[in-house]
Amino acid sequence: MDETYIKVKGVWNYLYRAVDKAGKTADFLFPAKRDMAAVKRFFDKAMEANGKPDKIARDKSGANKTAIDAINANRDVPIVVRQEKYLNNIVEQNHRAIKRVTRPMFNFKSFRSASRVIADIELMHMVRNGQFATNGLNKMSFADQFCALAGHVRPV
Repeated sequence: MDETYIKVKGVWNYLYRAVDKAGKTADFLFPAKRDMAAVKRFFDKAMEANGKPDKIARDKSGANKTAIDAINANRDVPIVVRQEKYLNNIVEQNHRAIKRVTRPMFNFKSFRSASRVIADIELMHMVRNGQFATNGLNKMSFADQFCALAGHVRPV
């Protein structure tokens, strides 16, 4: 679990991302504010979709630590938190896909457009990683799979 920055209206906002051991995106959240409530909401969302983890590798962010401590307070078996220098490399390398696409955009003009574009970028990244096992999708191109999953009509 880690966060990266995306610029919206000249202000840096956080994009929280979680990946599994194989480097596949588990979940992401692009909140308007960076605080413990946003991190807790991200963890709750990620755990609801992917199950409760035994271990989490994270950086030294104070908001992340506080949120994980709050989650562990309500659990019988606490989540093991690992803060070692190179354990977070998988998610750091995974940020490249987002940064490669958003960097040429320089700056989003609204938070709403930024969150929609980031959701589509994340969806395309997951499609490329083969994270969707829906019938018939594996026979389609990446662009056609994306359009089918996102509900877009692909131009001919």
